[in-house]
Amino acid sequence: MYTFSNKLKIGSLILMALGLLGMGIGFVSAPSTVDEAKAMVAAAHDDGHGGGHGEAAAAASHEPAAHADEAHEADHDVHLLHQLQNRPWAAVYIAAFFFFMLSLGTLAFYAVQRASQAGWSPLLFRVMEAITAYLVPGGIIVFVILVLSVLHMNHLFVWMDPETVAHDELLQGKAGYLNPVFFLVRAAIFLGGWIGYREISRRLSLAQDASDDNSNFKKNFKWSAAFLVFYLISESMMSWDWIMSVDPHWFSTLFGWYVFASMFVSGITTIAMVTIYLKSKGYLPDVNNSHIHDLAKFMFGISIFWTYLWFSQFMLIWYADIPEEVTYFVTRIEGFKLPFFTLLVMNFIFPLLVLMNSDYKRVNWFVVMTGIVVLLGHYLDVYMMITPATVGDQWYIGIPEIGGILFFAGAFLFWVFRALTKAPLQPARNPFIEESRQFHY
Repeated sequence: MYTFSNKLKIGSLILMALGLLGMGIGFVSAPSTVDEAKAMVAAAHDDGHGGGHGEAAAAASHEPAAHADEAHEADHDVHLLHQLQNRPWAAVYIAAFFFFMLSLGTLAFYAVQRASQAGWSPLLFRVMEAITAYLVPGGIIVFVILVLSVLHMNHLFVWMDPETVAHDELLQGKAGYLNPVFFLVRAAIFLGGWIGYREISRRLSLAQDASDDNSNFKKNFKWSAAFLVFYLISESMMSWDWIMSVDPHWFSTLFGWYVFASMFVSGITTIAMVTIYLKSKGYLPDVNNSHIHDLAKFMFGISIFWTYLWFSQFMLIWYADIPEEVTYFVTRIEGFKLPFFTLLVMNFIFPLLVLMNSDYKRVNWFVVMTGIVVLLGHYLDVYMMITPATVGDQWYIGIPEIGGILFFAGAFLFWVFRALTKAPLQPARNPFIEESRQFHY
């Protein structure tokens, strides 16, 4: 049985405390009036931290009234206020979704292993089950943020604002799908399905260890195969609802797959890093370099798959140059050039170069180093999907963003490693356990 060390437990609690402090500073620092928002932008501009929007606002405040339409300027000021108020909310939402997606990506990989009856991976099932335990607290937190959005506690989803919809024919046309009640109902169905499968599969997995036949294993196979159908549909819809709808004037038919690839490789990377940590502490003695090699091979392969989807989406939209579509990338290239191209380096070029060699996939510290870069890269990917539409060019990565990462990293570590203590780390009666133990690549 695994023992949750005091050092790791205290470390996770410290991360949560520091994260709460950082997030709190972000909310306290957010402006509450238009005048405060203008003052913040002017101060940021004087300090050299302001974005293009901030510079325009600062300049506009000194122009004669004759040079600007008063109604337009008022709308501009309110928009600026909403952007600055969104920043701490976006920081929390991005971090909450990112760590939730680590768990959900792991669940998808786990279901694939169960449904395909893979022989190499049963030794890693308890690790995967522990990581997916975070689906419950992580899912609840994301759902609460969505509810608060519906209650107009923030402006992350502009289509939730009745006044905005009243002046936007496109949003009126989408009101059948993009309406707050249906939005929350869908979210509840998604979370219920994901968490329900995880709990059923976990119970069957533990029951198999105490059974004298393979009936629980066979049930788990059937549940996993059925779940994958539900997952592919629900994950696509979730990506439209929770991410793409922050910019409801834009859409991409590849977006569901794009989010899936990011989620999948992040989950696999998390499995590899937790497994290597447990190995370093003397647990999982039967897990060998070939298991680590296969996980690293998946990290490499899905990173290439993510890049294929990234490029396909970018190339087709950029080449077609349809205004309604290309604005997504124009905004990011012009206003977010550094993070936009950095995430491509971190998520494609870096893993391509370091994981191409088969021998490097067996070196634990090398896989961990790559994993850290990949996870940071995919956090940046989620950041780039959310921030331009919610915070605009008032963005920069500071205390609220770091606070969000620290809090949810601490919560994730605490929940996952506590879940590892609930059952033996190695399944006892999985029909493929001996094949997994003897696995060699």
